[in-house]
Amino acid sequence: MAKASASEKTLQDLFLDTLKDVYHAEKQILRGLTKMAKAAESDDLRQAFEHHREETDQQVQRLEQVFEIVGKRAQGKPCEAMQGLIEEGKEIMDEFKGSPALDSGLISSAQAIEHYEMARYGTLINWANELGMKDAARLLQETLEEEKKADALLTKLAESAVNQKAAA
Repeated sequence: MAKASASEKTLQDLFLDTLKDVYHAEKQILRGLTKMAKAAESDDLRQAFEHHREETDQQVQRLEQVFEIVGKRAQGKPCEAMQGLIEEGKEIMDEFKGSPALDSGLISSAQAIEHYEMARYGTLINWANELGMKDAARLLQETLEEEKKADALLTKLAESAVNQKAAA
């Protein structure tokens, strides 16, 4: 089967391509959150990472449901943006290990990841609605709300204690 030329590609194709990208990203995040939880010095931050890892597991399952809705097999496509964000997180874990600034760096890395996800899910929701895929949009919206809550919790943790410890 020949690939469609660029002029033949549709919003449906773009939706599926982005869905594959975010599916791969979420699977990478599962591994990254485990490492970040182990590296975190603050118990609250460790618990936040562990809780979000459980949510991310559910998010992967929701994405698999979206693939079913569009009649495609769930498969990822390497997400270079997420690979870069996770690599930045690894650098922080290596360079700031044992430092009072480690948790601040972990939060910064995690929020960069959350913001990427929020952008992707917002776009996918818009496209799903445009394509008349209301069930897919609903599943994606559920995940977007979780990402927003995770981001808000990270901000709260940073502002309540983590950044003060790093500044001391």
